[in-house]
Amino acid sequence: MAREYKIEDYRNFGIMAHIDAGKTTTTERILYYTGKSHKIGEVHDGAATMDWMEQEQERGITITSAATTTFWKGRDGTMRRFNIIDTPGHVDFTIEVERSLRVLDGAIALLDANAGVEPQTETVWRQAEKYNVPRMIFCNKMDKTGADFYRSVEMIKTRLGAIAVVMQLPIGAETEFKGVIDLIEMNALIWRDESLGAQWDVVEIPDDMKEKAAEYREKMIEQVVDIDEEAMEAYLNGEMPDNDKIRELVRRGTIDVKFHPMFCGTAFKNKGVQPLLDAVCDYLPSPLDIPAIKGIDFKTEAEIERHPDDSEPLSMLAFKIMNDPFVGSLTFARIYSGKLEKGTSVLNTVKDKRERVGRMLQMHSNSREDIEEAFSGDIVALAGLKETTTGDTLCDPLKPVILERMEFPEPVIQIAIEPKTKGDQEKMGLALNRLAAEDPSFRVKTDEESGQTIIAGMGELHLDILVDRMRREFKVEATVGAPQVAYRETITRQHEEDYTHKKQSGGTGQFARVKIVFEPNPEGEDFKFESKIVGGAVPKEYIPGVQKGIESVLSSGPLAGFPMLGVKATLIDGAYHDVDSSVLAFEIASRACFREAAKKAGAQLLEPMMKVEVVTPEDYVGDVIGDLNSRRGQIQGQESRGIAVVINAHVPLANMFKYVDNLRSMSQGRAQYSMTFDHYSPVPSNVAQEIQAKYSGQK
Repeated sequence: MAREYKIEDYRNFGIMAHIDAGKTTTTERILYYTGKSHKIGEVHDGAATMDWMEQEQERGITITSAATTTFWKGRDGTMRRFNIIDTPGHVDFTIEVERSLRVLDGAIALLDANAGVEPQTETVWRQAEKYNVPRMIFCNKMDKTGADFYRSVEMIKTRLGAIAVVMQLPIGAETEFKGVIDLIEMNALIWRDESLGAQWDVVEIPDDMKEKAAEYREKMIEQVVDIDEEAMEAYLNGEMPDNDKIRELVRRGTIDVKFHPMFCGTAFKNKGVQPLLDAVCDYLPSPLDIPAIKGIDFKTEAEIERHPDDSEPLSMLAFKIMNDPFVGSLTFARIYSGKLEKGTSVLNTVKDKRERVGRMLQMHSNSREDIEEAFSGDIVALAGLKETTTGDTLCDPLKPVILERMEFPEPVIQIAIEPKTKGDQEKMGLALNRLAAEDPSFRVKTDEESGQTIIAGMGELHLDILVDRMRREFKVEATVGAPQVAYRETITRQHEEDYTHKKQSGGTGQFARVKIVFEPNPEGEDFKFESKIVGGAVPKEYIPGVQKGIESVLSSGPLAGFPMLGVKATLIDGAYHDVDSSVLAFEIASRACFREAAKKAGAQLLEPMMKVEVVTPEDYVGDVIGDLNSRRGQIQGQESRGIAVVINAHVPLANMFKYVDNLRSMSQGRAQYSMTFDHYSPVPSNVAQEIQAKYSGQK
């Protein structure tokens, strides 16, 4: 089977936004206009096609990135293939967003025209910067009361530090929003309400907007010629670029992430979606427009590149595992190079295991079609993989490569969980393992002393949803304990410890002496080890044993048994015995040495501090600040955003449980907040004593 669409006609993109900016609705409209959705699914009635997990339909927030393939004929008449990844906008799911950005070539950032750039917009924007993803901006909800396109443009500059190139101006706003002015063609598009937005009229720019349109077109041209010396020179000499040249420059600037073209409309009222789709064709990159993916040669560890070319060796990245009610476990993968046929055996280079691709599916939200073959640039769902987890590379066994690993954040909250009946114990274990395979930011462990199962994740909502999924998908009823904070311990001063380990009991004995300086690690890494041994006081082959010994006890600090952070250890002296010394003896010595030193080096308890942003009407500012202070919060600042006030604070996670209920009652449901992990900070001594008393008894 030959490739149906040329790779330059692929657009792999996602839609990223703050919760409630209208992402699912926009995706739905795209599916509707590209012919993939026969009845528009509304989030309001829980029927949206992309939001296909039962829970998402109930809560109206997108939790898992579903991948959808659809098609659109651009302005030039060429049919393009869109692979759209739907990403969640709630802060507890940032791992999903990172993961989908990793495999995208471009993105549309949605803004709510009333709220502009919101906290979670900033978070996902920063994640997109990290992966250098080209972005366009769609200012959505122009029909909403308080919609202000021009304020949103300004906020992109002040909040995101980004350059928006305005490509359209809105005609009217709020209930008067009728259509847009196209600043390239210099005409107006007015949508007909009766055709569900499928049809619009191209008319002359309204008289009262001609001057503004000319001013913004001039601004746009100045911004785009700035990236090209020749065009800039011609422009300064009074030559205006023609429309094709403008589009070419906008495309280049977007792909090079120099600026972001900005559009507007209202997906809910079906206005502005088709020009946005044309813009995806015109300005977002195909797999050929972005740098080739880099990887490491499995055998030589040399850096190699894989290009989006069907004739290159196969390489793909598994970016999502999903349990499908009909097919079982599905692995979503992006093919970066080569092609894949059903039934092929591939190598998972991260696990060093072979996998056979049983079925290969092209996904459309929650319907699917079996395919025999897939090509570079495709995003496919594979059934039948046993060992593969998120972030693994699958490739041609004869040309093995490891693509960049994804990094996943450490969980900040944990809760104990137990099944309601003994019969559910095994089912619960199975369910938790399946969920952990799908989501690397979710961890499961057993507390050695209490025997309880502990689950850890990125926030209360994250864990609520996982417990809920266990009930729905795996039919396991569980009782959940109170949330527990992931505390850490560190040391605050330098201490030198000399320790000798001796054991004689017939036969070969054990002997090792180590002298180690322990101090706070200024680089802030979890642990740093150095050896300054000269003259062979500790033979070279035993030094890894010293490091391993210390590392093995970092998981349990002296105060309350929490993992330790920010420790630097320098081995400065020691002694050995020709017969009785071994790596193991040095491991035991350094372990005991650190345990002793940790008690004397000013051990301190650390707690996760969250960056909290509260957006509240002015009437409640005093109450909100008073409440944050009572939670040991440190107010970092406040600013006005329209008629609301934004309060930024650092607050200990331990004091943020059930905050949402408090905030709702305090502000009569009008304030919202978002919270992300910021840093670890020392716990005040009075609070530390309570925590130690509570946990020392348990550990």
